[in-house]
Amino acid sequence: MQSVKEKIKEIKQHIEEALENVKLSKKLYEIKMKFMGKGGEVSDLSKSMRDVPPEERPEVGKLINELKVWSDGKFSELDERLKAEELKKRYAEETVDVTMPAKRAAYGALHPNTLIRNELVDVFSGMGFEIFEGPEIENDYYNFTALNTPADHPARDMQDTFYISPELLLRTQTSAGQIRVMEKKKPPIKILSPGKVYRSDDDATHSPMFSQMEGLVVDEGIALSDLKGMLDEFARKIFGEGVKTRLRPSYFPFTEPSVEVDVSCFACGGAGCRLCKGTGWIEVLGAGMVNRRVLEGCGIDPDKYTGFAFGMGIERIAMLKYGINNMKLLFEGDVRFLKQFKD
Repeated sequence: MQSVKEKIKEIKQHIEEALENVKLSKKLYEIKMKFMGKGGEVSDLSKSMRDVPPEERPEVGKLINELKVWSDGKFSELDERLKAEELKKRYAEETVDVTMPAKRAAYGALHPNTLIRNELVDVFSGMGFEIFEGPEIENDYYNFTALNTPADHPARDMQDTFYISPELLLRTQTSAGQIRVMEKKKPPIKILSPGKVYRSDDDATHSPMFSQMEGLVVDEGIALSDLKGMLDEFARKIFGEGVKTRLRPSYFPFTEPSVEVDVSCFACGGAGCRLCKGTGWIEVLGAGMVNRRVLEGCGIDPDKYTGFAFGMGIERIAMLKYGINNMKLLFEGDVRFLKQFKD
C-alpha cells in the first residue's frame, strides 16, 4: 500500500513538472499520451493491481482512480486554456482591417502568339474559312509525297526534318492537313489549318518548333486574282488600313505558279526604314495556285476545279506586328516580356 502511495505521489510530481512550460495544445496532447496513454505511467499503475494483496485492492483501486480523475482534470483544464489562447491568437492574425484599401489583384495576359492566332482566325473565319487541325505526328505521304515533294528534295533530309521512324515524322508544315481534307471532302473547300510544326532550324529568327497557319480554297473558277484580293483584306485587317500587298514569283512543289507575298511597310509607309531594310516592303508569307498533281492525287478533277493555298508563320507575324527582334523571346516565358501584351 505504501509503495503505491509513493508511486502515485511520484507520478503527480512528474505531471506537474511536465506541464510547467507547455505552450501548445499539441505538445500537451503528447505529454498526456505519455502518462495516460497505452504504456503510460498511469496506465502501468493500473496493471500493477494484480500484484496487490486481495484485501488491499479496494483501497489501492480507489487511489488509482483518484489519480486518473486528478490527471484527466489537470490535462483538460490546461488544454481548454491553451486552445482558447491559440484561438485568440489565430483571430488576431486573421483580422482584416476593412478600412484599408484593397490589394490589387494581378492578372495575366495572352501570349503574343495566341493574340495573333486569334486575330488571324477572326479575319479568315469572317471570309468563310473553316478551321481544321491535323495531327502533329504525320506520315511521309501526307507531309511530302501527296504535296508533290520529290524523294530527293532537301526538305526530306534528316538535317531538316525530325523523323520518328522511316515513315513517321514531326510535320514540317500544316499543309499536310490540306491533303487530309481534300481526300475526304469534295469542293467547294475553304479551310484554315493552324498548328505547331517542326524543323531542324535554330537562330534569332527561327526555332525548331513554331506555329504555322495555312489556308486552302478549292472551287470552280478560282484564280490568282482571288488570292490577291483575299491577301489584300488580310493585310488591311492585320497591319492596318493603307497596307498593300505584292506578289513575287517563287517556287513550292505543291503550288504552280508559286509566289512570295510582301506587304508595304506599315512602319514607314513604304518610304524605307530598318524594319523593311530600306525596300519599303516586308515578306510575310508564301502562296500559290494548287498544283494539278496535288488535286489529282486527292481525287479532284483539276480541269474542273482550281484552288489556291497560302501559309504563314504565326511567330513571324507577331514579331513584325509587335516589333520583336528575337524569336526566342516568344519561347522563354519571361513575365517581363509577356506582360507587355495585355489587351
